[in-house]
This record gives sequence, C-alpha cells and structure tokens, in this order.
Amino acid sequence: MSGAIAARPHRTGWRLPRLGPLWLALPGVIFLCVFFAYPVAQLLGLSLVDPATGAFSTATYQRIAGTDVYLRVLGITFRIAGYTALYSLLIGYPLAYWLARLPDMFRGRMLLFVMVPFWTSYLVKTFAWMIVLGRSGIINALATGSGIVDQPLALLHNEFGVMVGMVHAMVPLAVMTLLPVMAGIDQRLVQAAQTLGASPAHAFWLVYFKLSLPGVAAAGLLVFISSLGFFIVPAFLGGRRETMLAQLIITQIQELLNWPFAGALAAMMLATALISCWLYDRLFGLSTIAGGSAQVSTGRIRDLGLVILGWIAALAGKLAALTRMVLGKRGSGLILPLFAWVTIAFLVVPTLLVIPLAFTSSQFLEFPPPGYSLTWFKTYFASPLWIQATIRSFLVAFATAVAATTVGGFTALALANSRTRWGGLIFAFFLAPMIVPRIVIAVGLFYLFARMGLIATDLGLIIGHTVLAIPFTLVTIAAVLKSYDQRLDQAAATLGANRLRTLVGVTIPLVKGGLVAAFLFAFITSFDELTIAIFVSGGLKTTLPKQMWDDMILQLNPTLAAVSVVVFVVVTVMLVTAERFRRAP
Repeated sequence: MSGAIAARPHRTGWRLPRLGPLWLALPGVIFLCVFFAYPVAQLLGLSLVDPATGAFSTATYQRIAGTDVYLRVLGITFRIAGYTALYSLLIGYPLAYWLARLPDMFRGRMLLFVMVPFWTSYLVKTFAWMIVLGRSGIINALATGSGIVDQPLALLHNEFGVMVGMVHAMVPLAVMTLLPVMAGIDQRLVQAAQTLGASPAHAFWLVYFKLSLPGVAAAGLLVFISSLGFFIVPAFLGGRRETMLAQLIITQIQELLNWPFAGALAAMMLATALISCWLYDRLFGLSTIAGGSAQVSTGRIRDLGLVILGWIAALAGKLAALTRMVLGKRGSGLILPLFAWVTIAFLVVPTLLVIPLAFTSSQFLEFPPPGYSLTWFKTYFASPLWIQATIRSFLVAFATAVAATTVGGFTALALANSRTRWGGLIFAFFLAPMIVPRIVIAVGLFYLFARMGLIATDLGLIIGHTVLAIPFTLVTIAAVLKSYDQRLDQAAATLGANRLRTLVGVTIPLVKGGLVAAFLFAFITSFDELTIAIFVSGGLKTTLPKQMWDDMILQLNPTLAAVSVVVFVVVTVMLVTAERFRRAP
C-alpha cells in the first residue's frame, strides 16, 4: 500500500499553463516586460510619489487640475488630436475607397504613393512644410509674386500650420488602416442591395460603409493616439498657443528634471489612449486593427447608428442627383478619381519640393533656386558629425531590424500555431508599443537606462528602437503566416524532421519574403526614429534624425535639405524593396 502511494505523482496546488507553441513568444514577452511594461509602469508610479519624502502623494495631479495653463495644454492636445483624426478620416476614406476598387496589380503600385509618405521621417515632412508655408516660402512667393496678395500670408506658427502638418503626417496611417478592411468587403453585397431596390447612396451607406466601420474606427483610434504624442510638428509649425502635451513632458524632463510631474502628464496621455482602446475593443474587438474579424455590435447603439446612416444616405442621394444634373453622369464619375489624385499630390509633392532645394547654389532656402550646385551635399559628406550620425543610424537600424524580426517572427509563429485563449492576450501585449504614445515609452526608458548606464550608448538606442519595431514585424510576418499551409510542417515531421530542422528547412524558406519585408520595415522604423534618440542618445551618440532635430532648432539651411534628400532616398529604396518581398509569392 505504501509503495502504491509513493508511486503516485506529487500534486501541487498549481501547475504551469499548457501554452504549447506559445513558449516561442516567451523571449519577446520577457523583453517587452523589462523594457516596455516595467519602464512605463515605473514612470506612472513616479507621478504618485512625493520626491521629498517618498510617500504616496497626488500633489502632481492636484497641480495639473489647479493650474489653468496645464489644463489649457491638455485641451489643446485633445482638440488637435481629435481634429487630426477627423480630417484624416475625411480625406483618407475616399482615397482608401478608390484604392480598394482598383485591380490588385495597379492598386499595389498606387499604394506606394501612400506608403512612401507614411514611412518618410516626420522631420523631413515637417521641414518640407516649413519651406512651403513659411513667410518667404513657396506658397507666399507664388501668391505675392503673382499679385494675389500684397503681404505674405500667416500660414506658419499657428494652428493652421499645425493642422496641415499633422493631417499630412496622419492621412497615410488612416489609409493604411482602412484599406485592408475595405479590400475584404465583397462588392457583390452592394450590387445585391441595388438589385433589391436600394439606391446607390443607400447601398453604399447602409451596406458598404457599415461593413467598413471597423476600419474607420481603427483608423480614427490609431490616428488619435499617435497625434496625442506629437511634438515635432507643433514645435516647428506651431506657436505657443499650439503647445501640446508631449512638449510639456520634454520640458519637464530635459530642463526642469521634474520626474513626478512628467509622469503625471504621461499618465494622463496614457489613460486617454487606453480608454480609447477600451471603447474600440468593446465595439469592434482590438484584433481588427491587425486585420482580424470584427465583432457585431447589437442593441441601441446599432439601431441608432442605422438611423443616422439612413439620414446620411438620404442626404447623399439628393447631393448625388444634384451633381449628376450639373456635371452629368460622366463628370460626376470623375469626382472620386480627381479627389484621390489631389490627395496623393498633397501627400507626395511637399517632400519632393525639398529635392531641388538640396541642389541650390544659394546660401539660403529660396524657391525656385537661383542656380544649382552640389555644395550642400559636399558639406554633408565632409562633416564628421553628419557622417558619424549617419553611420550610427545605419548600424543601430540594422541591429534593431535583426532583433525585432527575430522576436516578431518567433511570436508570429507561436500565435499561428496556437489556439489557446492566451494567444489574444499575447498579441495585444505585443501590439501595445504601437498604441502607447512614443513619448511615454521614451521617457520611461530614459529613467530606466539612467540607472542601468545605457544612456548615450548604441545598445540603449537598439533596445528602445526594438521595442517600437516589434509590432510592425509581428503584424507583417503574421499576415504572411495566415496564408501558410501548416500541413507542410506536418509532412516534414512525418518524414522524420525535428522542429528545428522543419523551421530552418521548410517554414523559413517559404515565408522568407515576409521576413525580409519585416526586416526592412523594422530598419525604416529605427532609421527614422527621433523620440527615443532625443532622450537615450544623451547628445553624444547622436543619430541622423537627432542631428537634424538639433540643426532645425538652430536654423534652417540648405544642408538640411541635402540630408532630407538622403533620408528620403534611403527610406524609399528600403520601402520599395520591402513591398516587393512582401508581395512575392
């Protein structure tokens, strides 16, 4: 009897969850816990601590609530982010709708006109708008030169300039989020509605638009959250009245060293982002951001939405009839393509205008250039500071791409082979760095790295950039694995191959296009990244975007135009290459 009892397995009060393939995601989970979740949580904890006594305190939040200037900045931040999301949707939805209706091959080519501005550095885009909107910029030069106005227009250092720069930066994000949802809508549903007697307007609004609502909400969510953390555009295109929350956080850290107050401001920004995500998840499900299926909303919200869409459809039908009367059927059919091409021009042209300025022979930024010269490229290539920053950006970007692709690839493989409830939680956790405002992550890492001795080190930059790049690699590789036939791995296992040999000899060769695309997307993410570099570089290990930031604060000059062209060319080549690999069979 005693022997039988001794033979029984010992039972404990708990046991490890059966994660199966999800163990492949464990390195990434640990990495993000240490360098993402912990720094952000620690930063938020600082906001509730009295720096003098170390005791629990809400003094920082009371200070914010009791000071008009901080409440005003919060209001400005939420207003600008809200308007940016609204205008980006109003402009981006028709463009995404036009792209979704194009043949696949032509759509892929046209999509580059959206993706290149999407991945182009915010610094380059902001620099372009400073040239276009400035007092002596292109628009004012044309307006005063043609006699339209006597005095230059005030297009810069006000809310108009900020909104132009913000919307220009965010429309590509809205389009890239909307397009996968729209491309998955079956056009036959709209045709069926019209066959049953619905007008084109009612068929669009009550069928197509309703099915695209998850994409609309996801685009609005990502644009709003991304806009909350903006500081580049308002810093250069706005004035004091357009100061946003991220600028206050930078000031509190770099100039005042007030960590508790910076933590409180970051906490308010993060709380807004999380509440927005929670509302979106309740309505549609967070997985739709990455192309998953949407939940079907029911109840009063759905009924109210259908009533509103019915009113919009009736109004749209009357406007469409009036348009056909004025322009005719053929003319009204050209409105959407014309709007799409105007939007593409709005996205592409400002950056292209920087190119001739990089070859100017003048000491100043004049358009059109009085002459052409390679002087400013020679200045760039002859400067040890610029070259060191460029080399460091390439090396950091390469290391970041390797790390992020490895982590994202194993995680995507784990999620693709897992059917447990833990998969959704892990996916949301890996997606979080894309949702949490970058300024919050950067400040949290700065506080952590300051105690670890990683400030002003390449390793610190690589870690920070990897945190930001992992969501892009995960989504890219996961999209490829969705169409991967898992039976190939099973066949290899049947023939005697172990898991490692199957991975190296079967899986990786078949999904190498997605891996290369993920690598290049991670490279671009790091190469263009500024927020982490501002805090982690410490002024010593400066990167190319950080050096551009420093020079733009001091004075605009043609050398910046030459550097912008270099960045634009690198990003465009990487992006085109990534798209070719991503679409390769």
